[in-house]
Amino acid sequence: MRTTMRAIPVFVSLLWMSAALVAEQPWQPIGPDGGNVRSLAMDPRDPDRIFLGTSAGNLYLSTDKGVTWSRFARPGNSAEMVLDHIVIDPTDPRNIFAAAWNAQLPNSDGDLYRSHDAGKTWEIVADLHGKSLRALSMAASDPKILVVGALDGIYRSRNGGRDFERISPANHAEIKNIESVAIDPVNPDVIYAGTWHLPWKTEDGGKTWHNIKKGVIDDSDVFSIVIDHEQPANIFISACSGIYRSDSAGELFRKIQGIPYSARRTRMLRMDPVDHNIVYAGTTEGLWKTVDAGATWKHMTGSNIIINDVLIDPRQPSRVLLATDRSGVLASDDGGVTFTASNRGFTHRQAAALLVDRGNSNVLYAGVLNDKEFGGVFVSRDAGQTWKQNSDGLDGRDVFVLRQAADSTLVAGTDHGIFALPPNGSRWLSRDLPLSKPQAAVLRKTSTRAAPAPELAPRVTVLELGSDKWFAATATALFVSSDSGATWRAESLPGIGVPVSIGVAGKVVAIAGRNAVAVSVSGGESWLPTKTLDADFSINSVAVDNSGDVWLAARTGLFRSTDAGDSWKKVSSLRLADIQTIHFDDENHRVLVTSGLSINIFESADNGRNWNAITTGWRIRNLRVARGRLLGTTAFDGIVMQPEVTAAAESVSGTGTR
Repeated sequence: MRTTMRAIPVFVSLLWMSAALVAEQPWQPIGPDGGNVRSLAMDPRDPDRIFLGTSAGNLYLSTDKGVTWSRFARPGNSAEMVLDHIVIDPTDPRNIFAAAWNAQLPNSDGDLYRSHDAGKTWEIVADLHGKSLRALSMAASDPKILVVGALDGIYRSRNGGRDFERISPANHAEIKNIESVAIDPVNPDVIYAGTWHLPWKTEDGGKTWHNIKKGVIDDSDVFSIVIDHEQPANIFISACSGIYRSDSAGELFRKIQGIPYSARRTRMLRMDPVDHNIVYAGTTEGLWKTVDAGATWKHMTGSNIIINDVLIDPRQPSRVLLATDRSGVLASDDGGVTFTASNRGFTHRQAAALLVDRGNSNVLYAGVLNDKEFGGVFVSRDAGQTWKQNSDGLDGRDVFVLRQAADSTLVAGTDHGIFALPPNGSRWLSRDLPLSKPQAAVLRKTSTRAAPAPELAPRVTVLELGSDKWFAATATALFVSSDSGATWRAESLPGIGVPVSIGVAGKVVAIAGRNAVAVSVSGGESWLPTKTLDADFSINSVAVDNSGDVWLAARTGLFRSTDAGDSWKKVSSLRLADIQTIHFDDENHRVLVTSGLSINIFESADNGRNWNAITTGWRIRNLRVARGRLLGTTAFDGIVMQPEVTAAAESVSGTGTR
């Protein structure tokens, strides 16, 4: 073997190594741009460098003042960490801290991440491990002093974050559920803390604390605290009951008027670094601004903008960035008078649907969840380089599935019914016309009963378009249309219950419940007897290939039937559990499957006898092929695409799990 290797020409060896390196590259997010942003932080030495924190534990970086972004780091190992606060040491910007809490375990888990090399590597601060951290501040007078607010109290470090000690009384009835902290710019022993109840203050580094609630409506969640660095006695706080100002270092507050009650949930206050009479308030109903220290306020954005953070460029205070829910980063160069989206390279969306246009593989469609009027359907006409929202008529609906009819009409299954976009159309139209009475399915050797009357606009999570019939599944029923969605009827298949997946190829239709499969070889006109599988089978999805074979992705592995579902055989060559999806790449003659236990895609070019692993770096569900490259949907990072050049995948038998 060694002799053989020596005989390989140098240029062939280099080519192999180059291809192998490319094969190991993670797939790249390609959009749609935008989504949820939790926090922003500017490098004090180089304000062009801005860090962005997400609710999925990821940091993005911009080196051009927030014009473009790149995926930078994941400080921890969890995709459930909400990075609400980032601080950077002004004396040494290589020292960065990010405070997090776990979205799935919000009351009992979180971490403080620390980097000493500008974010290249990260470590978890042991003293705060497992604590749900909601606030973070660094002392302006001494950057070695950091204060962290957690749900169980307040912690301080006096050695640059190496060690932390509790400075609030343990098990205190009131000083808990800390949502905001601020440190006096002159005396770091003076610390303010906002709780889910009221604000507190210490003047001796935490030895003693006293409530500073005078003038504040009782039971006010305090989200943000801002101290005037030139006059530290001037303080603004935001609470669920409104915005308050004190000119006595918190001993007495007065409520500021001018912001309507509906917008009083102000998550972030930010003071202009040059003109301290200018304060921005980021609320759940847009951005508000005062230029007279709170005497009057002006609404600067629409009420549909939910703001999590506000960032101001100290060199050019008219440059304002907003971290928002759903609409990503909004940027203004005129002090908030106008804003434009600034999300190039930043994608933090829950992509549920992916479609490649059958007539032009450069045209991609994506359907997203939870983004309301900023979501719906997006289209790219340049293979994912740029995206444009195409959701007129969807009215903020979530899009779970996208399909394309024979006449190129786009069809979307949403959380409120089915919608269609005609070729060259500009507006989605409802296909949820009044439904006729439920009709029993015609079965061979099997009887059925009618399903209950359906809702007019139910959630449609499964949708397949056959040549003669369209099939849609909701949480309660299966619907069939014989006129391209103009009318629908409800059908009930014995043993299926609520369908979890539908597969269609030619005249073969397979509809799967959790542990049963119904198959039709007549395009859905009649059905073979339903085959019920073992109770613990747990089907995730079903697919039909062009030869009519039916494949099942199940919790216990991959299965195939070559006799229309009469019998099933496990594909034993792929030793992998929790198979999620099956995709047939007819152009390249391969079967592709994904698993909930792996970041790999598994491909077979010989109908399942042998399998190769394709490393992606992501957990991927929906798979599609565009111009020879694979694309897939992710839980939080939109659509990802395979690198343009790949090496031969490593031959495996169900390995590569995580």
